[in-house]
Amino acid sequence: MNHGAQGRLVIPAALRSALNLKTGDRLIARRDGDSLVLERREAIERRLQERFSHIPKEVNLADELIAERRAEAAREAAEE
Repeated sequence: MNHGAQGRLVIPAALRSALNLKTGDRLIARRDGDSLVLERREAIERRLQERFSHIPKEVNLADELIAERRAEAAREAAEE
C-alpha cells in the first residue's frame, strides 16, 4: 500500500476490486497490535450488534451505568 497527499492510503486495484471498494468509500481505521485494520462502518455495526445481541431491547445500558455511578457516589458520600 502506498500513501498519497494528506496521509491518504492508496489501496492496490486488485484488493479494491476483491473487496468491492469504490472511490470515495470511507473506511474506519483502528490499530490492532502492530497492525492497521481498515473496516467498513457497516461491518463494525454488525459486529457490535452481534456482541450485544444477548441484551434485551428494553434494557438501556446507559441508564444502567448512570444508576450504578449514582449508587456508588451515594455510598461514597455516606462513608465521609
